[in-house]
Parts: sequence; structure tokens; C-alpha cells
Amino acid sequence: MSTVTKRDYYAVLGVGREASDDEIKKAFRKVARQYHPDLQTDSKDKKKSEEKFKEANEAYEVLSDQESRKRYDMFGHAGGPQGFGGAGGPDFSGNFGDIFGDIFGDFFGGRGGRERPQQGNDLQYNLGLSFEEAVDGKEAKLKIPRWEGCETCRGTGAKSSSDTKPCPGCHGTGQIRLQQGFFSINRTCGQCQGAGQVITEPCPACHGRQRVYREHTLSVTIPAGIETGMRLRLAHEGEHGVNGGPPGDLYVAVTVKPHPVFTRKGNDVVVELSIDMVTAALGGKVEVQTLKGATSVKIPEGTQHDRILRLKGLGAPSLKRRAAGDQLVRIKVAVPTNLSARQRELLAAFAKERGASSNGPGDGLFEKVKTIFE
Repeated sequence: MSTVTKRDYYAVLGVGREASDDEIKKAFRKVARQYHPDLQTDSKDKKKSEEKFKEANEAYEVLSDQESRKRYDMFGHAGGPQGFGGAGGPDFSGNFGDIFGDIFGDFFGGRGGRERPQQGNDLQYNLGLSFEEAVDGKEAKLKIPRWEGCETCRGTGAKSSSDTKPCPGCHGTGQIRLQQGFFSINRTCGQCQGAGQVITEPCPACHGRQRVYREHTLSVTIPAGIETGMRLRLAHEGEHGVNGGPPGDLYVAVTVKPHPVFTRKGNDVVVELSIDMVTAALGGKVEVQTLKGATSVKIPEGTQHDRILRLKGLGAPSLKRRAAGDQLVRIKVAVPTNLSARQRELLAAFAKERGASSNGPGDGLFEKVKTIFE
């Protein structure tokens, strides 16, 4: 009488004897996907895959149970009085509902069990701020259109508690048992979508959807110093979930509008200041705009074009530390145009004194004057 030698269950699933329960479950999922007979097209492959699939199921049935795994580790396939994998084979209608629902949910049309709670969607609100609002911060009122739980039916979808009845398709279980080849599997009831109940009279406010679409108003604190591209996360302010699921989150994406005078460089605020070449050469005091109003700035003698003057603490606040940035004043030296005859005479004398020469208009006198300050 010939005998068939069974393969080691750990080898069947491709794991070591020290494998955790989670590793065994993951390994079984991989093998089950590979050898599921209903996914094979060739008849020869299908028969071979069916044997492999049975073998994997048998291995998983033993190794997924702590007691049977201990017996197998001690006695091998003998595993006790009746051994493992007897003539009748493993019983696939037992504890495999969850894992097969997880592995083949899409293939068989959904996972078994009652309809699970579903988290609401996250939402994003695009908020435009002026330059000053971004620097100073503000309290913003937002109007958010979103799905919210129906207050009339309290999320049941029914007009009243008496307007529901057990689903006739699944008899209130939320599942329908299907026979797939050599094993059976539970799938979500399509009539009640796994709820186990059907609504006979829907809620007049939400029409059975459990949620209503409305505009929600909330106040948001915009921190001082925020910049374009930053997002604020408001937990649980997104759309409400269904079947008792939690709400999603709301993200406020910030865009700062350009300013006609100021630009931003990190926490520093940059402004350009035009001065005449006399002030640049001799120095003096000029007025410059800041975020806190006009202030007087001292121009050092011999200030060059594009020089940066720094006004400490007059920039934007930092989101990470208390110290604010600075205001950077970029100097632009303006060369005069439309000179009078007397002004030309004086500039020519000045150029001669500096070693330059002028033979009249168009000979580059003003270019030479500009080089004096460079």
C-alpha cells in the first residue's frame, strides 16, 4: 500500500518555525492569492492550483491555532489521536471567514460582516490672505460645505426606530454564504449592504443617506508669520462619517497675496528705497515704510547701489521661535535726468575734479559719474 508524504506545514507557507502569528497569516495570504483555483484559466493549472490551495489551507488551519500548532511542533503530522489533515480534509467553513474576506474581498464582491463604520473624507479649504494678515495673524471665519450627520434621524437613515426591519435577503445577519468550489465563504449582503436591516420609511431630512449636505461655519486662528504653501490641520472638522465612523480632518491651505511694496524672504521683510546720488555720496536721513508705519533711516556716507540696510525686529514673526525677522532695506541710487545747464556745468566740474573729462552731451559723462559711486 503506497503512502503520500505530507510536506512540512511551515515549508508549505514558506515561513520558519519561529514565525509569529501575523507572519503566518501574511504568508497564507500570499500563497492563497497565488494558487486560488478560481483565478486560474488553464484546466491543468487549475487542478494543480487546487491541490496547492488545499495544502495551504490545511497548513494554515493547523498553524493559526495555538493548541494545534503546539501539537504539530511536538508530534508532526501525527499531531494527536486523529492527526492533522484526515481523510475528510480540513473544514473550510469554520474560522476562515475573516481572512478570506480580507484576501478575496474584491474577487467575491466584498467582505463579510455587518457594514463597518466609515470615516468621513478629509477636506481642504484654500484661504487667501493679504501680506499684512499673514504677518500679523488673524481670526478667520470659514464657511465649509460638507456632509454632516443627520440630526433628524441621528444617523440611522430611518424616519423612526419602527421604520426598519430585518433584511429579507440575509435574514438580519448582513451576510450571505456562498459556495466557491470546495469551500464556502461569507460575503456582504447586497440588499442591505451588510447592515442586516432595511429601511421601510426613510428619514425625510436625509432620505435615508444618514447625512445631509450643508454649509458649516467655524472660526480659525491664523498664526502670525504664516507663509504661502503652509497648511493648518483642524482635526475632526472634515466630513462626518457613516455608521458611527469618525469625521475626517479639515486642512486650510494658505496663499499670501503679493504686496506692492514689501516682499518676504523667510522671516525677513524686504523693501526697496530709492535715494539720489547726493544723499548716497554725502549720507543723510530718509523716511522708509515699514509694517509698523514710516520710520527714519540713516544713510551712511558713500552708500553704494544695492546696499542692504537692516532694521532689527521689524520683519515677520517666527512660527517656531519668539524673535521676529528683520526688515531689509535695499538701496537704489537714482541717477538724475533732464539736467539744467547749471547742473550740467556743476557735474562737469565735479567730474573734472575727480579726473574725468567731458566733451559734451553723449560722451558718457553720466556713466562716468555713476562709476564714482561704485
